[in-house]
Amino acid sequence: MKKIFVVSFISVGYFLNAQSLSNSPYATYGIGDVKYDNTIETTSMGGISTAFISDFTSSFNFANPANNANFELTSIRLEATNENNYFKSNYNDMKSTKHSTYLSNISLAFPLSPKVKMGISYQPYSSKSYDIVNEQFAADGTPMYKNNFKGSGTLNAAQVAVSYKINQELSVGARANLYFGDLNDLNEFRAYNPATGSYAGEYVNGYQTKNRVRNFNFTLGTSYQTLNTRTDKKFTVGATATFGNTSNMTTEYVNSTYRYSDAQETNKVYETIIEQKETKSKNLLPLQASVGVGYGSENHWFLSGQVDYKKGEDISYFGKTFDFQDTYRVSAGGWYLPNYNNFRSYFSRVIYRYGAFYERGNLKLEGTSINKFGISAGVMLPFKTSSITRMSGLEIGLEVGKRGTLKNNLINQNFVNLKIGFNFADKWFRKTLYN
Repeated sequence: MKKIFVVSFISVGYFLNAQSLSNSPYATYGIGDVKYDNTIETTSMGGISTAFISDFTSSFNFANPANNANFELTSIRLEATNENNYFKSNYNDMKSTKHSTYLSNISLAFPLSPKVKMGISYQPYSSKSYDIVNEQFAADGTPMYKNNFKGSGTLNAAQVAVSYKINQELSVGARANLYFGDLNDLNEFRAYNPATGSYAGEYVNGYQTKNRVRNFNFTLGTSYQTLNTRTDKKFTVGATATFGNTSNMTTEYVNSTYRYSDAQETNKVYETIIEQKETKSKNLLPLQASVGVGYGSENHWFLSGQVDYKKGEDISYFGKTFDFQDTYRVSAGGWYLPNYNNFRSYFSRVIYRYGAFYERGNLKLEGTSINKFGISAGVMLPFKTSSITRMSGLEIGLEVGKRGTLKNNLINQNFVNLKIGFNFADKWFRKTLYN
């Protein structure tokens, strides 16, 4: 089988009008368009989380489960993401715009004791959604053949995290991660029939890959924070590692010829199997690690830097193995709270967040790495009745950036992602000691 994903294919095809969770044309590769971290708090600060211990009692950190020493309330988070992507390619001077809105985070967190805290969350981890047509013509303009590339499916992540505060400075944590979902890719080749003047009714050569994912791994984290009580300045160091794949991704590959019996092309007839095989991949979500440092002033401001690493994985794709390179990401960000005790000015009680990141992507096409960088900002607008010990409110985050390149006829992707959510926090599930 000839090489399917050539540069012209990724440039020609992507441009559909239908909304979907996955908006990047690079989602055609591997397990789809991976969402780095869908929480508004983390995204608004450029992705920093490894050395981020919230000063407030209502914020649970899932990315580094050790960073919950100050968490004391029961917290419910509901978050949604609106993605806006703008694509451009030098191949035929193509331009396109894509939008989508989806539920990006649901979480519940609560303290089990003064030292032990627990959280449960759900997020979409990655997604495929593309429908691409690449048609070839003869020199005189007569159609010769066309390829249809289709992809669908979502990979979800369910997480359970527990943190333990060893002493005032040192904490540890663990998170169990379950990834589940089905991802499908289909490439259909059909020849043009000059006698009928169309492709209809002709035999189709279809290459289909079905991935069934049921994967489990876990994340270990630790953090160390010192507080200078004289100056209220904090210094934080954190680290995480994700490993321990215990399940497989089952990939079924089918190469066959068939016809469609209906105009909608949903019913196959006269199908002949040319090749069929099944493989299992154990390194779907391989080793990941993160290290971060942070410095700030108690209840006033915080700044952190972070480096993330993810080992490259091998994915079986259309009967062949596709290699992904190691990924590196550098992030910096933080937050600023002007004066929470100033009740005359509401905006003095708003938490302002900021950040930036650069990521060397795991995808490499035609010798070019598909990298990504961006800047971010956000606010936490507290409810009127919210106090510094019960920090509930409306979360808003904005991320602006770029992915890909115009080199080698690849696609440049500019994106503007808006995130909105609520954090409801209070002292629930506790017995009243006095009436």
